[in-house]
Amino acid sequence: MIKITLPDGSIKEFENGTTPMEVAKSISEGLARNVISAKFNNTVVETSTPLNTDGSLTLYTWNDPEGKKAFWHSSSHVMAQAIQDLYPGAKLTIGPAIENGFYYDVDFGDNKISENDFKKIEDRMLEISRGKHDFQMREVSKQEALDFYKKENNPFKVELIENLEDGTITFCDHDTFTDLCRGGHLPNTGVIKAVKLMSIAGAYWRGNEKNPQLTRVYGISFPKQKDLKEYLEMLEEAKKRDHRKLGRELELFTFSQKVGQGLPLWLPKGAALRERLENFLKKAQKKAGYEMVVTPHIGQKELYVTSGHYAKYGEDSFQPIKTPNEGEEFLLKPMNCPHHCEIYNHGHWSYKDLPKRFAEFGTVYRYEQSGELHGLTRVRGFTQDDAHIFCTPDQLDSEFKKVIDLTLYVFSSLGFEDFTAQVSLRDPENKEKYIGSDENWDKAENAIINAAKEKGLNYIVETGEAAFYGPKLDFMVKDALGRQWQLGTIQVDYNLPERFDLTYKGSDNEMHRPVMIHRAPFGSMERFVAVLLENTGGNFPLWLMPEQAIILSLSEKYEKYSQKVLNSLENHEIRALVDNRNETIGKKIRGAEVSKIPYMLIVGEQEAENGTVSVRKHGEGDLGSMTVEEFAQLIKEEVNSTLKTFEV
Repeated sequence: MIKITLPDGSIKEFENGTTPMEVAKSISEGLARNVISAKFNNTVVETSTPLNTDGSLTLYTWNDPEGKKAFWHSSSHVMAQAIQDLYPGAKLTIGPAIENGFYYDVDFGDNKISENDFKKIEDRMLEISRGKHDFQMREVSKQEALDFYKKENNPFKVELIENLEDGTITFCDHDTFTDLCRGGHLPNTGVIKAVKLMSIAGAYWRGNEKNPQLTRVYGISFPKQKDLKEYLEMLEEAKKRDHRKLGRELELFTFSQKVGQGLPLWLPKGAALRERLENFLKKAQKKAGYEMVVTPHIGQKELYVTSGHYAKYGEDSFQPIKTPNEGEEFLLKPMNCPHHCEIYNHGHWSYKDLPKRFAEFGTVYRYEQSGELHGLTRVRGFTQDDAHIFCTPDQLDSEFKKVIDLTLYVFSSLGFEDFTAQVSLRDPENKEKYIGSDENWDKAENAIINAAKEKGLNYIVETGEAAFYGPKLDFMVKDALGRQWQLGTIQVDYNLPERFDLTYKGSDNEMHRPVMIHRAPFGSMERFVAVLLENTGGNFPLWLMPEQAIILSLSEKYEKYSQKVLNSLENHEIRALVDNRNETIGKKIRGAEVSKIPYMLIVGEQEAENGTVSVRKHGEGDLGSMTVEEFAQLIKEEVNSTLKTFEV
């Protein structure tokens, strides 16, 4: 008998050789019908894999990220078989699951494939799926694997196998198809009920432009046709909410080839939006005891060598700027933290002075590959709402919790209610990726986990996702379309204080190292605005809108009264403008709706006589007639309902 520990901590005994699927059936037939994949002792196994030792078992369904990964990985095998059936001689390379779906890189040889071919590939995939073919793993020797793919005349798979160790190579079979694979599959192809090929693109073998160019075929699949229909509807809605499209329509930002790829230009309305976001956070930070600092956009190369950023990011950053002085080199700032360490080093601190909280909206630069740039979400120059807290070890717990409170305040004020906290730890099997001692890493990781627990956060733990200098707590926010984004982050760092020789005098009159907390509730202004745009569809909270109201006059006769209303609104600190165009009122209303201005104040003869405005709300319609004072009170109440006061 073997003992199997389940995720709820319960332990059950089974006969040696029991499979994960049999364990699922012992729990309930309903669970067994929905199980997609499994992990045993933190290793991916098939649902049909015999279990021969005691261990921990996790069963995954479609509702789990690991379940979707197995579903889409299996679907890539089915697509590969369909392509080989339809295009004999096509050479397969790799086909992983990705965030949404899967792809396979294929050398089609003399064949050309286009979106016109998608339907026949999809039909063949569904035909294979209906066969309910089991996915079966088998071990093969290195020579067997090489012989198989040499016979197939596939140099790509041969190259992959040549880099593998004998005894670690496995094939996956289903129906008449075999592929080189490490595992993690559905029980059988019949679980796949709906498929859709999404696009094709060029891709170099192993990402090297010196290698042959392949065709990358992207697809997605689901266990129900209804799921596919909902996904395609979501994509259509996402197109309408694309922040690049909305940014143009609302005149928030633009890009210029002359300025450079990935370097956004903020237009007046966008700059004002950013300023409101900055002022909102500055006000809360001031209450929380932060001091604002300003640092330059460049620093000497030696600064980033000391911090470790040059060794980690040097190749991916803009190249050093050489000066007329021999040997003098500067870098565009990739991070704000080394500069803040030097600000801390400017002073002489005792334990009574700590914590020191330095905050800055600091612009940093990373040389992202051009193919990875995407609107505001992936840029080469971006502004972080950065702050660094230098505290004693005894203060770490309370300071970390205070940063969590600030981050939650930011999210609630901007309508982000659905989020998961991700505790990102280092990979214990690959410690050379990180800097610092085991002792400091253990202390930092425990501090984050304890704070997340005490604050009652819904959190998950991800091993291997830590920053190179310390573990972190990332806030993964779901938007209105159910997509997940990483926004706010908090990180604990014992390492930079060592590297920069940061000290404070303790109560024992000895010098000690402070602990450093990195935090950015927005993450970056660019990414945050992009996600906010797509989450709200451009209908920002009223306190943040570039214009909160627009005055629409029925004719030029009421321009004077329109100006009087505008002046009154400005006295109430309401952002408004007047549309005096010689257009029909219907066209003016449509224009205001497209611009997503929250309130339209229509004025004509009756309004001018009564000293009122006729109020219309974006997306809702007429609210009736009211005085400017009544309208101002309406605005004030709506702003107060969303923009709460930060309590320390």
